[in-house]
Amino acid sequence: MAAVEETTNPDVSAENIAPVAKVQLTWRDRLKSICTWRVLKMVLLGQSLSVLICGTSVTSTLLEAKYKVSTPTAQSFLNYILLALVFSIPLGQELYNHALIPATCVPVRRSGDDNIKVILKRRWWKYVIVALIDVEANYLVVKAYQYTTLTSIQLLDCVTIPVVLVLSWIFLHSRFKWVHYGGIAVCLLGVGSLVGADLLSGRDHVGGDDKLLGDMLCLLGAALYGVSNVAEEYVVRHFTRVEFLGMLGLFGSVICGLQLAILERHELATIQWSWQVGLLFVGFAVCLFALYTIFPTVIKLSSAVVVNLSILTADLYTLFIGLFLFHYTYHGLYFLAFILIVAGVVVYSTKPTSEAPPRNYEAMPGDSTTREEDDPASHQPLTVSQDLEQDRLVDDQERRHRDATRTLAQDPRGSPVDVMV
Repeated sequence: MAAVEETTNPDVSAENIAPVAKVQLTWRDRLKSICTWRVLKMVLLGQSLSVLICGTSVTSTLLEAKYKVSTPTAQSFLNYILLALVFSIPLGQELYNHALIPATCVPVRRSGDDNIKVILKRRWWKYVIVALIDVEANYLVVKAYQYTTLTSIQLLDCVTIPVVLVLSWIFLHSRFKWVHYGGIAVCLLGVGSLVGADLLSGRDHVGGDDKLLGDMLCLLGAALYGVSNVAEEYVVRHFTRVEFLGMLGLFGSVICGLQLAILERHELATIQWSWQVGLLFVGFAVCLFALYTIFPTVIKLSSAVVVNLSILTADLYTLFIGLFLFHYTYHGLYFLAFILIVAGVVVYSTKPTSEAPPRNYEAMPGDSTTREEDDPASHQPLTVSQDLEQDRLVDDQERRHRDATRTLAQDPRGSPVDVMV
């Protein structure tokens, strides 16, 4: 066997190869990576949500403290009515426009939009569950203020964060890094400072006598908030914000109206109505409606976790207004709590979460690529995440079919023509 002659370049030697130097990032470089428009936008939008939550808290406190009105379901009912009117009408308009197009023409619709008939046919029961969860979460947390202390509510309300983390991992396939857990830890330190300031200033005595019942109500309400937020993030990422808010308003108004008639009809009958009480009801509804309108946009830009971390400052805004309206006592730890919570949000937002590789979901029924009928695995029921994903795949498949049909219906110059059936 002939030997293979090894050739080398005499000009290149081991001594001439310089080691690759590691790039050392200065503190200015690290600061620039944090102080970006993306991070600033998340912080500002998150704080706008906190201000709106503060508005709902202040109006509710004024109603209860000055006018002895405690009707959380009635206050939320007006918000769901507004959501249904504003966001369900565009979905109904899609159905109306579709009906006006002649049967011989190819309908041209915006990608991602479904009319209300299609949505109700495919996903109505899922939106009923989400609306029920959202209505009861609002009711339980507000009701908890009557039984337990403010400190307990501030602590137990943080249960929303681990619930969102777990559900995002399971259903949204989000994968978190150590920097995300570090940001959450800094935010929770801020909550600890907030609770400590309440203890030192004497605000921990505000609340009812049945603290166990109040704590359980708050705990359950916080968990339901987490479920609702993750469901909202899924819908706004795979469908549209208008669809989610329209369906939430439609079914939420029905559920809230029934609950109002059952639980709060006597409270409504005993209210001493005046223009001040009516103005506070309207103010609460406007703040809550604006909160629900902006919430999906912020979730789509960031995530449900970032939003729940950001709104931890809502109690601090309420405190600052309460210094003038309710004569609250200020403590320096409140300012420290605000700084820690905002810093935690910034730390969390410096790196986006990763997403796990998509699973090989089952093919749709009737597809030629379905599994063999003799495969026993083909008869296994789909999981919740697979069921949700199949809805999205059906929509994508229909949109691609419409686009292909519309392309075939164009003449060589590109103008649409009628397709004869």
